[in-house]
Amino acid sequence: MSANIVQSNKGLDLVKWIVAIALLAGAVVANNMFDQESVLLRAVGVVGAVVIAGFFAATTFKGRTFLNFAKESRTEVRKVVWPTRQEATQTTFIIFIATAIIAVLLYFIDMGLRALVTFLTGVGI
Repeated sequence: MSANIVQSNKGLDLVKWIVAIALLAGAVVANNMFDQESVLLRAVGVVGAVVIAGFFAATTFKGRTFLNFAKESRTEVRKVVWPTRQEATQTTFIIFIATAIIAVLLYFIDMGLRALVTFLTGVGI
């Protein structure tokens, strides 16, 4: 992660986190209190509160650190060489066949152990 993030005032960050959490809690309470109102109106209110709370959280030290991490992660995802459709289909088929083979082997091992226990103890399972 880049070291270009400067730590801000911890007291101000605490206030911002309190405001963000209060906004989210207020959105939940308001959504429950105004259950007779339109769902669209309540949804817009909740989304607005979440966006404003996200803004407050993003301006804290940890929020800026997270945003920087997200940007770097996006850059790394762009560098990934994703498989083609044919490669993904072939790999899925191979895994399906391998799973089926292992399932059959485990079935026969289980049957053999069951027969061995029945033979040794005389009690059928």
